Amino acid sequence: MALHRKVDALMALAPDVAVISECAEPHIVADKAPEFAPNSALWIGDYIHKGLGVFTFNGYGAALAEVHNPSIRLIAPVRVTGPATFNLLAVWVQLGGHRKAEPGPMIRALDAYGDFLGEGPAVVAGDLNNHVLWDKPGYAANHANAVEQFHNLGMTSAYHADRGVAQGDETKPTHYWRDRTKHGPTYHIDYIFMPRDWVAGLREMMVGGFEHWSGRGLSDHVPLVIDIDL
Repeated sequence: MALHRKVDALMALAPDVAVISECAEPHIVADKAPEFAPNSALWIGDYIHKGLGVFTFNGYGAALAEVHNPSIRLIAPVRVTGPATFNLLAVWVQLGGHRKAEPGPMIRALDAYGDFLGEGPAVVAGDLNNHVLWDKPGYAANHANAVEQFHNLGMTSAYHADRGVAQGDETKPTHYWRDRTKHGPTYHIDYIFMPRDWVAGLREMMVGGFEHWSGRGLSDHVPLVIDIDL
């Protein structure tokens, strides 16, 4: 929320492409932070102050793909162009009470956008709001099912590839829940899935630290940043 108060922290990361959850419509951000000048700004959502934004810089552009299905809320298929070209699925997954056989939003999106992700290099990035430790036997919405679909699409989690750990063995949280304290409830629920053949070019995979982000009141989430040599 309130991206206009946090643009300096965002720009200090020097992003080419930024996926921002709980983001106001771009014109609202621009009105309140006129110094914020991305090359392109894309947004989807139901409430003007709290949707999903994709912002590009440094010669990159982004456009919502024609295959966008608004019924899969807050998940946007995006065509990124510039020094490198790839398809991006920007996500802010909204979990609800799903029946055992009912796939969650991430599974539905991977089913709906499988061809889009298979066209060439593709990235899925954002808040997936899920983790294998929450999986229940036989539930279609389990995070492990999404991870398997990513694998079948030739994609891997940047964090897990860089740290050499399995899903569920993360040592760095991305979400400081509820009381936003370092030792309170924490979860690893934000991810960047990328082509497996990009792993060789992964120069940096950074998870933001508590003190700089949540400790300063910027967000209950910290950023994931990948730097790829393409």
